Amino acid sequence: MARIGLLGGSFNPAHGGHRRISLFAREALGLDEVWWLVSPGNPLKPRAGMAPLAKRMRSARREARRAPIRVTAIERELGTRFTVDTLRALARRFPRHEFVWLMGADNLAQFHHWRDWRGIARTMPIAVIARPGYDAAAIASPAMAWLRRYRLPPASFSQRGKWSAPALAILRFDPDSRSATALRRADPDWALRLPERPVRDPLTRSTVPSNEPGQS
Repeated sequence: MARIGLLGGSFNPAHGGHRRISLFAREALGLDEVWWLVSPGNPLKPRAGMAPLAKRMRSARREARRAPIRVTAIERELGTRFTVDTLRALARRFPRHEFVWLMGADNLAQFHHWRDWRGIARTMPIAVIARPGYDAAAIASPAMAWLRRYRLPPASFSQRGKWSAPALAILRFDPDSRSATALRRADPDWALRLPERPVRDPLTRSTVPSNEPGQS
């Protein structure tokens, strides 16, 4: 069975920090690949300033090149809006894959606000990656209070047999402070320099039109 890490987000734009944490997680957890789930629309983020989906995919593909990272907008085809629905759909669609959900400590800090967050934890293991300025809030969060009992050392993921959930791994390494928000602030016209062409999704084989807007 292939072992896949799932990193979701707007990727508005993708940057080297996404690549770095993905490769680190792959090494630490013994993953075969990391899939970047480029969201058609994040319910927790405003639509203003959201680049078209094809542009965000193109940005992600540029950052992921020559790495064991697959960029996909499969949520668009699945018709899912919330993470819990996406992860359950992926588990059904790829029964011969084992998945682990990757997220930053900033997401763990507000994980208890996500739709059916306990359902996410029961669907697949979670690996949390340190992020500057958020560790204290993550450790003190209501979600961490519940997840703490399921914590495992990262090495156990690569050494054990079939994964089970709930399970939580905390990955600590030299943190990367880059963020898409800071990049947009420094370069608000980043998407205008990318080609106006449709993008082929390597996972679903479908085409994302160049004019399909980012949704909220």
